[in-house]
Amino acid sequence: MTAHPLLSGLAARAEAAAHSLAPDCGSCTAVTLADRPDALVVRHAGTVAKAHPPDSTPADLVPRLTTAARLPGLLLPPLTPAPADLHGRLVTCWPYGRPVDPADPDAAPWEEAAALLAGLHRAPVPAGLPVMRGPAKAALAVARLRSTTGAPRPAASAVLRAWDALPAWARDEAPQPAPAALCHGDFHLGQLVRHPAPDGPWLLIDVDDLGTGVPAWDLARPAAWYACGLLPSDEWSRFLTAYRAAGGTAVPTEGDPWPALDVPARALTVQTAARAIAKAAYEGRALDEVEQCLVDACDRMVPLPPELTQGSPK
Repeated sequence: MTAHPLLSGLAARAEAAAHSLAPDCGSCTAVTLADRPDALVVRHAGTVAKAHPPDSTPADLVPRLTTAARLPGLLLPPLTPAPADLHGRLVTCWPYGRPVDPADPDAAPWEEAAALLAGLHRAPVPAGLPVMRGPAKAALAVARLRSTTGAPRPAASAVLRAWDALPAWARDEAPQPAPAALCHGDFHLGQLVRHPAPDGPWLLIDVDDLGTGVPAWDLARPAAWYACGLLPSDEWSRFLTAYRAAGGTAVPTEGDPWPALDVPARALTVQTAARAIAKAAYEGRALDEVEQCLVDACDRMVPLPPELTQGSPK
């Protein structure tokens, strides 16, 4: 769990921001929404305070916050234009939005998510924005797997083989291919909220990985789950069809999307499998059915065609 000074200080920031917007907010209780090494998020009434990852710097975070403020129809805009320092962590405040209900998968807003991503990918790339951090996060997950003791050898070997077969850019060892687009960098359904809550339009949240890069990375997680058999084909079809209809640039407007999606989808499969193995080893348990499915997908990966080993085709 997070150290008490950071948690209590973040709760105080959320309370102060909430009361500045609505003095009679009707709530004096802070609720912890996330408590992970890379993010601590606390809600007080209609305001959320977030402690960003320990390695966040103002030089990287401020341009991302500025971009979110300039694209209010796509990204949830921050309440604070610049981060504050709290116990060595950068902290920002945001309006609360209602997230996707994980207990109601039939209500998942695939079409809305696709339209938001398409709009993001079509938006002008702001000057000074850092690179999208998707490949860096995948590389971090693999590094953690390599350092994990007790990881099952066959599973880890399958994941590392699949990782080593990816092109250098997908392993964060070379620049991402041009042309670069504005990318979210870590899209999944948990990165969507309705604002104003509870029934406002859907918006993307979490700018920590926002940046310039290969837009297909933002489609890679649902593509990977579909390829692994974990996302029903009708949901994948809804997502892809809506993305194309909204003018998304990550894949061709028609025809086979997989030449553009193959490398990012493989990378997200490896990243998710690496995290699963490390988590299972830490908890001293065997892989569950979904985790084993991801490892099996890595084990089945055939070599990439030559045209995909250097770049990302359109």
